[in-house]
Amino acid sequence: MPTPLAHALVATDLDGTLLRPDDTVSARSRTALGRAAAAGARHLIVTGRPVPGIRALLADLAYTGLVVCGQGAQLYDAGAGRLLRSTTLDREAADTALGKIEAEAGAVFAAVDQDGADGVTLIETGYRMPNPTLPAQRVDSRDALWAKPVIKVLVRHPELGDDALAAVARGAVGDLATVTMAGPGTVELAPYGVDKGTGLTTAGELLGVGAERIVAFGDMPNDLPMFAGSGLRVAMGNAHPELRAAADEVTLTNAEDGVAVVLERLYG
Repeated sequence: MPTPLAHALVATDLDGTLLRPDDTVSARSRTALGRAAAAGARHLIVTGRPVPGIRALLADLAYTGLVVCGQGAQLYDAGAGRLLRSTTLDREAADTALGKIEAEAGAVFAAVDQDGADGVTLIETGYRMPNPTLPAQRVDSRDALWAKPVIKVLVRHPELGDDALAAVARGAVGDLATVTMAGPGTVELAPYGVDKGTGLTTAGELLGVGAERIVAFGDMPNDLPMFAGSGLRVAMGNAHPELRAAADEVTLTNAEDGVAVVLERLYG
């Protein structure tokens, strides 16, 4: 009987991990992912981006598998072009959470990712998108952010850094939302109890792959729940200190194709 593949599922974050700084996937990384697939492993993208923010990339990669999107709030079937599951953030709770954060830290700027495979990212006046390549629509008031169901809220502060803002937010919102720091300028509020770890677990169950056979790659604290549900945890060379501390190993940076370096070793 063939020996089961030790790492049957390759779970990769996108920004700061699989994607190079110019938002592309290198030829080396594509080849390494192909080598993993030839060995029998599946690739699972686990990203904070909502479905509309990754469609072009999925097409470029000819990716047809499952995708965990929106910090775990969405599970998308790329091959069928269909949203399988989606968890929304209660809009009244989200508005209350922002108020509690502002009571502690002063005024913040907010944005939301709407629910659905065609949801729009809305940003209020003063909010600056951390990734200018992702589309967004500006609204005139905070109330306009809640016009339709949302999967998460993005928060920025004019003075506080990301770690400080995330710490204030966690202390302020309690069980109104899950707070995470997903990258430079990206503190987010997701539905309470929802994160990349819950999304990875759901996808792994559908694919029939247990946590011990998953190798996960990430770079930011929002990847910590994904690490908790994986057998091999790899932090990028550019990773946040919290993620590096939780990793089994640290590879090269995303600019140096750190994901490919590990895949070449595992599946070479």
